[in-house]
Amino acid sequence: MSEIIQPRELHGTKLFGYSVGFFGLFLTNLLISVFAFQFYVYTVNLNSLLVSIGIAIRLILAAVFSIIFGVMTDNKKPGRFGKRRPFLIYGLPIWVLTSILIWLPPWYCPKNNSIFLPTAIYFCVVIILNSISGTLILTAHISMLPEQSQTHNNRKSVASMNTLFTIIASILATLLPLIIQSILEDPTAVKWWEPSGKVLLFYMPLISIAFAIFGVISLILTFFSVDESFHNTSLDTEMKKKSILATFQQMVIPAKDKKYRKYLAVRYFNSIGGRILGILVIPFLAFVLRFKGNEFYIYILISIFCKFGWFFIWKKILEKEKQSLIKMYSLCIVSSIIASFLEVFFLINILSYEFKMILFVITIGTVLGSIYSFRLFATPLSAILIYEAADKVENNDKDKAVSELSGSYLGIMSFMMSVGQASATVMVGIFLMGPNSENPTIITLCLCSMGIFYLISMLILGRIKIERSIFDIDTTIESKKISRTVAPV
Repeated sequence: MSEIIQPRELHGTKLFGYSVGFFGLFLTNLLISVFAFQFYVYTVNLNSLLVSIGIAIRLILAAVFSIIFGVMTDNKKPGRFGKRRPFLIYGLPIWVLTSILIWLPPWYCPKNNSIFLPTAIYFCVVIILNSISGTLILTAHISMLPEQSQTHNNRKSVASMNTLFTIIASILATLLPLIIQSILEDPTAVKWWEPSGKVLLFYMPLISIAFAIFGVISLILTFFSVDESFHNTSLDTEMKKKSILATFQQMVIPAKDKKYRKYLAVRYFNSIGGRILGILVIPFLAFVLRFKGNEFYIYILISIFCKFGWFFIWKKILEKEKQSLIKMYSLCIVSSIIASFLEVFFLINILSYEFKMILFVITIGTVLGSIYSFRLFATPLSAILIYEAADKVENNDKDKAVSELSGSYLGIMSFMMSVGQASATVMVGIFLMGPNSENPTIITLCLCSMGIFYLISMLILGRIKIERSIFDIDTTIESKKISRTVAPV
């Protein structure tokens, strides 16, 4: 008999359930991403180069495994619990354990030896295990999107909710550490043997435990909210297992897509800029602006109002359907370019405190707002490029074509973003070696360099040409309801 199938969309509790999983995962990962460098360099007393190498190895392995796991989820035969959904649970135990242990190093570096190998090895092992397990969960989660949400309008809704959750997570991930910073006797003297350092050593494990528990709850909600039953009727369940060579060939498919390669370059350079800010924001507050006590709450307020403010501004712009998605995305990047280059004014020592605060709001606030709005444009653009790639596949079943491609396409996207973050981490780690870690000029110049990478990404983005309007694609999907022949029960 014939069954008419509407395009799949995420609404209500399913939309919330899908998005909250990303929220819980991102919240804990962001705490590590933002504060691990600060914690190990300034408190544990580990050399900045060793810390950056450990983080870079973690990111590169995450990049490699994001592709491998992407292909694994593509090739997984749908079972009782679905196709990609089980992977949300497989990596959960190790991810939770390492998310807590990273803040509990059994050894601290001696006062006169910041290259203490036991601490360095412990840090590398824990952060690598955390990365691999977290990558498995994240890859399964993002690979679901093209299958779960098949219309552009619905993908915009998903992108909007994910962006809101991302902003909230970024605020929480920096809020609690900054609250701790505000109660420190001296935020510039936080080594483990100093009073302020002992406060950090006590509170950071407690924060990580709370975040990890929330992450577990949110991912379980996603597991029970997502419905993958459509795989049983829309996809061929008799899937052939691929050899290692065939697996790597599949991972190369998106790398051969010229248009998608440009998109990957955009995400790569954007991730460098975002990573630089994530690493340097707390040292910038402590050593450039010389914040103490309640002054740290200034950043929290800027983070809240600017992230949400710019998010709603860009969301409003995106809703104007006559505008080009590429042009709007480029405009968002331009704002971060200008704000990044304005950071150079912090090198002028004679600036008044009031002027520095105004400049701080304009520059850091705009960059933060832009970074957390990129997803509004990047998520639908990525889905469009995957559907365009599926159109070129000689297969009448577009669901199957998208399903077979989305894991490898989104996996290699995660790969490039991880490589970008690794590149930024090593660069910052080299520049902050030794006394440079507390040098306000070096920290400021590193922040200014964000503008260079955002400029490169904008120039590449302008060269991407979408074959047809994203709204025409939706009209086609929605007007031509998919009709398939299924066996009678």
